[in-house]
Amino acid sequence: MRTDSSPGTLPAREHLPATDAGTPVLDVVIPVYNEEKDLQPCVRRLHEHLTCTFPYAFRITIADNASTDTTPLVAARLEAEIPEVANFRLEQKGRGRALRTVWSASEAPILAYMDVDLSTDLNALLPLVAPLISGHSDLAIGSRLARTSRVVRGPKREFVSRAYNLILRGSLQARFSDAQCGFKAIRRDVAQVLLPLVEDTGWFFDTEMLVLAERAGLRIHEVPVDWVDDPDSTVHIVKTATDDLKGVWRVGKALATGSLPLDRLTRPFGDDPRDRDLADVPKGLARQLVGFCAVGVLSTLFYLLLYSVFRQFAGSQLANALALLVSATANTAANRRLTFGVRGRGGAVRHQAQGLVVFGIGLALTSGSLAALDAAGGSPAHSTELAVLIAANLAATVLRFLLFRAWVFPDRGEAEPSPVAAAHLPSAPACRTPAPYAPLPHRPVPYRQQTYGRPYEQPCQTTRFRAGEAADGNWTDTADATMRLQAVRPHDTDPEDAR
Repeated sequence: MRTDSSPGTLPAREHLPATDAGTPVLDVVIPVYNEEKDLQPCVRRLHEHLTCTFPYAFRITIADNASTDTTPLVAARLEAEIPEVANFRLEQKGRGRALRTVWSASEAPILAYMDVDLSTDLNALLPLVAPLISGHSDLAIGSRLARTSRVVRGPKREFVSRAYNLILRGSLQARFSDAQCGFKAIRRDVAQVLLPLVEDTGWFFDTEMLVLAERAGLRIHEVPVDWVDDPDSTVHIVKTATDDLKGVWRVGKALATGSLPLDRLTRPFGDDPRDRDLADVPKGLARQLVGFCAVGVLSTLFYLLLYSVFRQFAGSQLANALALLVSATANTAANRRLTFGVRGRGGAVRHQAQGLVVFGIGLALTSGSLAALDAAGGSPAHSTELAVLIAANLAATVLRFLLFRAWVFPDRGEAEPSPVAAAHLPSAPACRTPAPYAPLPHRPVPYRQQTYGRPYEQPCQTTRFRAGEAADGNWTDTADATMRLQAVRPHDTDPEDAR
């Protein structure tokens, strides 16, 4: 369970509040470079699909990456003919640079992008952005490698894609299945904090963004897609693969050294259901025991390996102290993150210092066992030393878990409520949600009346209750704590509608 209760930079996820239809909910970016042939049919097909199926206002933004053909003219003509189309030109190449620039300037709460060839079936677009609108997820990606995906492409691209994702899983411990599918979406509040941390401006932009988001604990939703390979694709596989491997090395090095401030992406205390103080719900003891045992087994093997190496040039006591010191430092770091769920770099030095105290207790147990063995047997065999050390480490492990749980990483859920938790109490004023979005066919808004950089909504305070308070009815004394149902379709507010 997370022990640091300081609020993160990102607010708690919530369903996007309904507001005026003038601001698009979704901004779909199409990065292009010399796509004079495919751009017009792509934009018109996407616009027709969104008009018929998407229930909110939208915008399609063409991000031109310094094209040298007639792509800028085609984009300008589409912008003039279709009110929901915007044109944005960059004088430098790079898909990542284009997405970063347009996403950073857009005021739409949901930002997406897709490749101009429309290899991905558009029926997956609404399932892609729905979890972001509802507040369930932070990012969403289309996956060609999901079990229920239906993909048509050659063996060469299939091999490259699967090999690349295996590399990501092995080197960066990525859990998402498809990093390169050109079909992704992100919440704007997440993009504002995440994009400044992404360095790549080319094809590795997607992978770097997903790895950082996953390491920060953000939720990534995957959508199985139907995908047909574009035989006329201009992507250079060898160069792209080389650049991607360089990016994997750079990101892996940054993660290993801790140079990335991923704590900026944490959600506030209480957003994770594992952080909530719920009555009659265990506080993770079983999960912590499993995690501690797994870390303990690995650290014990690591310790025995180090002891065997140090024993080649040092006495048993010195080898034991060195091996235990190194393994204890790694054990504290692993338990901090994996067992007790402490995220961020705050308090890491204090935790390591307390871990060294626990290490001293373990050292006393193991050193005492070795001293007793030497006194009893004179010159014991190496296998006997290892057996005694294993028994002593088992006793030290039990004591280490108790000290970790009660002293180093204590459960502070019963302490004073954190500032974030206090803000969620019923005393906060309720928020009145503005009128719902109207479907785009009823109220189209020209792009010329919109300005990049304007916020799509005013900050809104919400009232939250803990599960126990809601069940006990304690929140009824608060006059402002009202619950309202908002209409999401125009006919829901029509007094003449018989439904």
